[in-house]
This record gives sequence, structure tokens and C-alpha cells, in this order.
Amino acid sequence: MISPFFKIVLQMLHNYQIYIKGLVQGVGFRPFIHRMASEMKLTGSVYNTSDGIYIFIQSSEANKNTFINKIITNKPAIAEIEEISVKKTNKIIPENNRFSIVTSDFGNNSITRISPDIAICNDCLNDVKKQAHRLHYPFINCTHCGPRFSIIKGLPYDRDTTTMNSFKMCPICQTEYNNAKDRRFHAQPIACNTCGPVYQMKNLQGIYTEDYNTILSSVKECIIKGGIVTLKSIGGYNLICNATDPNAIKRLRKIKMRPRKPFAVMFYDKNQAEKYVFINNDELQLLTSWRRPIVLLHEKQKICSNGLNDGYRTLGVMLPYTLIHHDLLQSKEITAIVITSANSDGEPIITQDSEARCKFGQITDLVIEYNRDIYNREDDSVTHIISGKSRIIRRSRGYVPEPIQSDLHVEGIFALGADLNNAFAIGKNKDIILSQYIGNMQEKENQIFFETSMLHFFQIFRFSPKQIICDLHPEYFSTTIAAKYSIQHNIPLLHVQHHHAHAAAVMAEYNLNEDVLAVCLDGTGYGDDGCSWGGEILKCNYASYNRLTHFEYVPLPGGNAASKEPWRMVISYLYDKNGIQTLYPEDFIERIGKKKINIIEAMIDRNVLSPLSSSAGRLFDTISSLIGICDINTYQSEAAIKLEQVADIECEEFYPINKNNPLDFKSLVKQIAKDYQLGVPASILSSRFHNTLVYSLAHTIYYFSKTTNNNKVILSGGVFQNKLLSNLLIKQLAAKKLRVFFPSKIPCNDGSIAIGQMAIAAALTNK
Repeated sequence: MISPFFKIVLQMLHNYQIYIKGLVQGVGFRPFIHRMASEMKLTGSVYNTSDGIYIFIQSSEANKNTFINKIITNKPAIAEIEEISVKKTNKIIPENNRFSIVTSDFGNNSITRISPDIAICNDCLNDVKKQAHRLHYPFINCTHCGPRFSIIKGLPYDRDTTTMNSFKMCPICQTEYNNAKDRRFHAQPIACNTCGPVYQMKNLQGIYTEDYNTILSSVKECIIKGGIVTLKSIGGYNLICNATDPNAIKRLRKIKMRPRKPFAVMFYDKNQAEKYVFINNDELQLLTSWRRPIVLLHEKQKICSNGLNDGYRTLGVMLPYTLIHHDLLQSKEITAIVITSANSDGEPIITQDSEARCKFGQITDLVIEYNRDIYNREDDSVTHIISGKSRIIRRSRGYVPEPIQSDLHVEGIFALGADLNNAFAIGKNKDIILSQYIGNMQEKENQIFFETSMLHFFQIFRFSPKQIICDLHPEYFSTTIAAKYSIQHNIPLLHVQHHHAHAAAVMAEYNLNEDVLAVCLDGTGYGDDGCSWGGEILKCNYASYNRLTHFEYVPLPGGNAASKEPWRMVISYLYDKNGIQTLYPEDFIERIGKKKINIIEAMIDRNVLSPLSSSAGRLFDTISSLIGICDINTYQSEAAIKLEQVADIECEEFYPINKNNPLDFKSLVKQIAKDYQLGVPASILSSRFHNTLVYSLAHTIYYFSKTTNNNKVILSGGVFQNKLLSNLLIKQLAAKKLRVFFPSKIPCNDGSIAIGQMAIAAALTNK
């Protein structure tokens, strides 16, 4: 029982300062705090700063504790609280029995988390049907949804620091913005039909309109008739067409210069999607989340007879994230739309209205733009579920710029990543902030995109590099720009080995500051011995690594050409320099031609342009070409992806392995060649290959786990995007009582290399 004296102490009023760090700006956090405080009749204020939110209250200790518990329990769904600190303060709090939101404080050089862009919420979908000033208004948003990262130019997150700063609020929006009981209270992109951005359309007849209903009708009609529309979305322009129309898709492929790579489709809702794909609970949660990524799902039936995802049993599926998507797909005549970035394949998504008109005005049927600038370019993110958890393949809209929270002090470190699937990273305190997906850095347009985004991040996050980190590869563009920047600004430069960075990235996600075993499988990475690595097992920590073993070296005839022409690798694995006749499958000889085969054999014989490689990616290419699936990669990893797609997932057969050298796969390739010649179906051969590879890896990993007395195993590298391989290997390693760490918040491919580079640099700096 509480004594009367203690009750009096608890009821005494004190002034408290509450500091909250995390994703607390752009998600309705200040209005939420205001409502909570007002309901509890607390006096005080709340405001944004560059590093979080500060709350000042006058309260008894008991009420203060209740208030904090309510903040933690009832916070907005999208908000994430990393830290709450409370202290008594001498700050004078006005005794007016009110709680208020006060002007943001730009203050110091620290920063708070910026919200990713958020898909339109159900409340806003209802508002457009009944709010007089927002009837059918396509840019409706509130504190729970709408554009965030794509429009932000600086911190704190206020209207003046976004591309909404040119739109003056009308009296009605201003009233809502100021009303603590309104859902749009302090919603920075607040807008309506009177005062907000508008869509604009000029059709081929030269007719210009800003009327949304007219534009919507025109887009619907165009799609139904098989046309293609260039549509400005949140992070850039998209090209859209009817997903059931093979002729429209064929035309889209010509426009994109994308001959075979599958397209993603958007359905109205999960019920419509389930007619064509299987969706389990984990996939449904990811598909319907506020992030609205593309999710790779297993097909139930084809939505298009040909041209959409030929050779695939998976389909990239997404749900609407803007009002115009909802409105288009409500039409009973549109089952689904293909939605892809407006660009030539390999180039960045277009954001500028003038460029969209210039590039697509004459080759698509409509160009739909709007009069608000996109400050930060973003593609749609791509994800799938492996071993019951969401895994990111392309990390962009909906995920960026969420930081990876590290145990390491990373302030001032700038990591440039790799050249494929590039994303760079900056370090703020203990936060690693990874950029949006940039792409292939060999493309000039992507190099410009990289440099523009780099400057945007420096500005937005008030970042000044004190150390620069790049890949070990001397010919990467990222390496070149790192060296140039280092010299120009007199900043120390560190080169990091590619696969050590792969391992460290996963270590950083899980905060594993200790020795681990790392299995790194990808296409290529510059090795310490000058060879092309890619099938590596390392024992490592942040500061150092030891290469325990690797896939047996084979020649890479033509160097980089081998990654584009997988048939070369078939010869590399099967050809015998000792004069023993090589038994290539007959149809392989017919497809490739004896002359080409003889040229590659001569290159290998004479060691001409044939560096050694331990690449796991090239092994997948070998099998894919060998059994007639894919001889030429028209897009990154096409042969390897299609090999997985044809596998019979019910088949559990595998070939025997050489337990003395389980990562020498020459005999495996020869056995598959022999069985292929005997008529064994490609589906069975693919399964046997996957099963044998998993068996070989599990055997090797378990051996080194015992010899090093370490049961922590990291899986990283682009090859682990292969769902069949990853699920099988994780299951086998778990059965051997090994602890497996597989990336979830970051891609397993080169999109996470910058995170590993930064973690390594921080560990070496703070040794």
C-alpha cells in the first residue's frame, strides 16, 4: 500500500525533457504526441530537430511514466523508436494548460531518420470519395502515407525542405494542418484539388488538360486498346500497358530494348492476384505492406500467353501504391498492368518531365506528368521470401533511406560499393545509410545518377566524408571515382576485398563483431591473387579474413565475355588440354558451331585472355548452357535464373561428390553432360545440380565448422538470390546445428557491398 507521503511525491509536478530518436519524422509522430499529451491534459511542447524529436512536459512522475508507456505502445504503425531518453530540465514550460507543436530546430549537424515513401493508406482512399475538396484528388496524403524521401531536400522534415515548398496551402488545408484533431495535422505534403500538384496530359492531337477524370479516362482507354502510357510515379516515370496483351508487351520490349527479361505486373488487390499466383502468409504480409515492393511469387496460371515472363514459373507482383494505380485497376476491363521503369534497359529511371517527353513522347501513346519535382530518384523495390523471411533483391522505394544500425562508430565514412547493382553508403554516428539502387556503373547515365545522388545524400544528411572506401578491383568506375575524390579532397582511401565486404555486410546487419564462417557465392570479385573469385569460404571478422577454400579454378575464356556468353564456360569445364577427346553434347555443337568451340579451346590451350576463376555464377552459367537452357545472357544472370526456374523441386536426386575435394565440379559437369546426351530431362538435371551443389557446400562448411570450432555461418553473394539453392542449404546447415545468418534488411547481391566496406573501415579505424 502506497503511503500518503509517497502519493504526494508522485503528484508533484516536474519539468521533463524527452528525446526520441528513430523513424519519427514524416510519419505523424508530432501530431500523435500532441493528441496523447492533450488527452492526458499535459502542458508542454514537441518539435522536430535534425536528430530526432524533443518533447517538454510538465507532469508528475507517475503521469510521465504513463505518457512514455503510451508512446511506446501506441506509436504510429510506420514509426520506429530506436532510443528514448528522459531527464528533468530547468526549461520553463508556459503554464497555459496547453500542449503545442512548435517550430522545428535545424540546430546541429546530427540527423534524424527520414521516412521512405509510403503507399496510399485506406483512410485516404476513403477520403477521395467523400471529402468535397479532395474528391478524386490523385495526390491525396496524410501523416500516415504519401511521398517522403522522393521529395525531401533537407532536414528537418518540414514543407519548406521538400519539393512541396512551391505549393501554398489553401485555407482549408491550412486549417487541417493546424488542427490537432485532424489526421493531416502537420502532414507536410498536405494538398487538395485547390492548392496541390496536378497531373498534366498532352495527347497526340495536341489537346492539353489538367482534369484528372479526363486524364484517367484517356489512360484507361489507351491501355484497354493495347497502347503504352508513360506515367510519372513517385520515384520516376514508369511505362505501363495491359498485362494480358502480348502485342502491347512485344512493343514495350522494343521501346525498352529488353528482349527477354520478365516484366512485373500490378494487380488491384490480393484477390485478383491470387487467380494467377500462389501467395502464402509471409508473401501476403510483404505484398500488402506499406512499402509496396515487387514480390516474386510462384505462378498458378499464365496471365499472358507469351512475352511477359517466358521461361519463368515466377511472376513479379505488386499492388497499387498511388491513387491513379487504384483507379486504373478498378476497371473491369483491365485485369492487371505491366509496370516498368521508363528508360532504356540498364539506364536509370527518368525523373525529368522534359526528358520523358523527349524520349517517350513520340514512341508511347500518352505521357502523363505532374507539376511537383522528384528530388530523389527511386525504382520499385524487388523482394521475395526465402526460409520464411523477406529478402531484398533491389532496395529502393519503400526501403530507402532506412539505416542499418551498427555497433560500430561509422561517422564520416563514405563507401562507394561495387560496379554491379551499385548502391553507396554514408556513415552517421552508428547508422549506415545505404543509398537507393543505382545500377550498373559501366553505364554513363548511371555514373551521373551516382554522382547526383551522392551530392544529394551529402546535403540531406549533412555529411562530410573523412574516409573513403572502395572495392579492390582496379578497373571499377567506383574505384576510379573514389581515387579521384580522395586526391581532390585529401581524404584517406581504403581498398576492400569484394568477398570480405560481402561477409561484413551480413555481419553488420546482425551486429556480429566476432569470427564467423562466410560462404560468398557470386559472379566475380577481384581476388588477392589477381584471379576472379566468386566461390569462396572465408573465416573472417571485420578486420581480417582467411580464405579457407574455394571452388576449383577454371579458365574464363574471353574474360568478361564469358559472363555474357555462358557457352564459353561449357568448353572451359569440359575441354581437356591433355588431348583426350572432349565429348560435347551434339546439340551444343550444333548451337555453337565447331569453329567457335575450336577458337575457345585454342584460347585455353595458349592461355590467351583466359584468367582463372572460382566463380559460382559461372558454374551456374555452364550448366544452363550445357543442357540447352541459355547460351547468351541478354540481362544479368539470365542463364542462372532460368536454370533455377526449370528445376523439378520434387526431385531429391544428386550425384556423388569427391569428399577429398568437394568444390571441384569438373566431374559433376561431365556427368551432367553425359546424362543430357542420354536424354535425361533438363528439369531433372537442374535439380540434381542444385542438390549436389548444396550437398558439397554443406559437407565443406560442416568440416570447417568443426576444424575452426565456429558454428556461425554467413551466406552472401548474388548467387543466394536463388531461392531453391538458399532454402535447401539453410535447411541442411540447420540440420547440422549450425547458426545461419542470411541477409534480410539488405540485398545479398552487390547492392550491400558498401555496407560491408563501411563496417570493415570502421573496425580498422577503431582498432
